[in-house]
Amino acid sequence: MVDRPATPSIKRLRQLSQLLDNAIPIPGTKYRIGLDSILGLLPGGGDTMGLLLSAYIVWQAAQMGVPRETIVRMVSNILIDSAVGTIPVLGDLFDVAWKANAKNMELLETQVGAPETADDRTSSKWFAAALIALLILAAIGLGVVTILIFRGLLSLIQ
Repeated sequence: MVDRPATPSIKRLRQLSQLLDNAIPIPGTKYRIGLDSILGLLPGGGDTMGLLLSAYIVWQAAQMGVPRETIVRMVSNILIDSAVGTIPVLGDLFDVAWKANAKNMELLETQVGAPETADDRTSSKWFAAALIALLILAAIGLGVVTILIFRGLLSLIQ
């Protein structure tokens, strides 16, 4: 990571990332969990809420002029986190280890201030808007899949 002074936006995004991935220490271990892991336990929408909160970091990265390739990597981290997160129990354990938001903050912090032209930043914002729309569609799809999995599990119990 390049050592640059943190802007208020970077500090705010770091705090959000910390809240989502590492806010709560697990007693007796060196591991930490965050709100994203806890939200993932909520059937029918927890992973969707986590995805939408994570998408905010990506949107802000695009606003800061982060290159397209980095935005794509950030979106990929979120999609992996959210897709695997829909699997009961295994997805929750994966979410604790994957920490997509922390990964995305590392990517963001290495790219902030990277030289880009104004045209590149504008096209990156449109590109990021399209990827955020994709994330929203994925969130809706994941919500539906989660509900279907939950219904299937309930039907097995009855």
